[in-house]
Amino acid sequence: MVDDVSPGFPKTSMYADAASPQAAFQRVRALAAHDMQRVDALIRARLASGVVLINQIAEHIIAGGGKRLRPMLHVLAAGAAGYRGEAHIKLAAIIEFIHTSTLLHDDVVDESDLRRGRKTANALWGNAASVLVGDFLYSRSFQLMVELDDMRVMRILADTTNTIAEGEVLQLLNIGNADVDEAAYLAVIERKTAVLFAAAAELGGLLGGLPETQVAALRRYGLELGYAFQIADDLLDYVSDAATLGKNIGDDLAEGKPTLPLIYALQGADAGQARALRQAIEHGGLDALDQIVAAIRDSGALERTHARARSHADAARASIETLPPSACRDALIALADYSVQRDH
Repeated sequence: MVDDVSPGFPKTSMYADAASPQAAFQRVRALAAHDMQRVDALIRARLASGVVLINQIAEHIIAGGGKRLRPMLHVLAAGAAGYRGEAHIKLAAIIEFIHTSTLLHDDVVDESDLRRGRKTANALWGNAASVLVGDFLYSRSFQLMVELDDMRVMRILADTTNTIAEGEVLQLLNIGNADVDEAAYLAVIERKTAVLFAAAAELGGLLGGLPETQVAALRRYGLELGYAFQIADDLLDYVSDAATLGKNIGDDLAEGKPTLPLIYALQGADAGQARALRQAIEHGGLDALDQIVAAIRDSGALERTHARARSHADAARASIETLPPSACRDALIALADYSVQRDH
């Protein structure tokens, strides 16, 4: 599903000779590495608790790795905005705490037992512990926000966390509903995923003191990147395998989540395939997974989903063309490309 960068958006020289999307992503990580080491150190320090179980689950989460994409996005946005202070380290940690708390809660709601190729916290310690440690992470993030003592920052992050919670509830309402359309799907992923990307990028511009129009451009970049990333993630559920993706193939289908590949497949399926797809969404389960995946692939839904993700990635690139040229801006452009070219 990897394609070239769309015409009109040439690759920047820093990433033009990268052998693969993963190679380009590694260059982005290298650019942010110094700040991200400091972010990781702060995360470890501020996760520490006098409650042993919190430390155990926190260490499990940290050891699980992950791309740290959202805090890295903030660090790069701050760099692209010319920021030279220290607040971006704490803000990046806050963003990661918020994201991690949502993962803990998601895994409980979804009854997931695998994430990033490892057992989830709820599979190891139970639902109650996972929910409560998720709450601990939320509250820790707000403690850090107060330390920054910036009402603009607190307002953006408070609004963001509230919107994420709305997205969780919206998604819950959509489970098992085969009549969910593209607009309803996008409303969920905007709230659940894209708003935190948007806040991460916007806060970088805010720290750098950019003009309001450029701060808004960074927010738009983050929002479009979030759309692209989540749509591509939902696509991977049908074009990857558990070992590569780090979660169970068909998880969204098993949970009755009507993601974009399923929505598009229903639009393009014949009557028999449509019945099978609706049955899968409404009742969950993987009894007919091979048949369902075949129907999705035959309908052209995968290509349409990829094209939709690509359109959001292109919009993200275009939104920051007015920012001053810099290595960090180039990295943000490369991140937009990577969001739809990755295999996990």
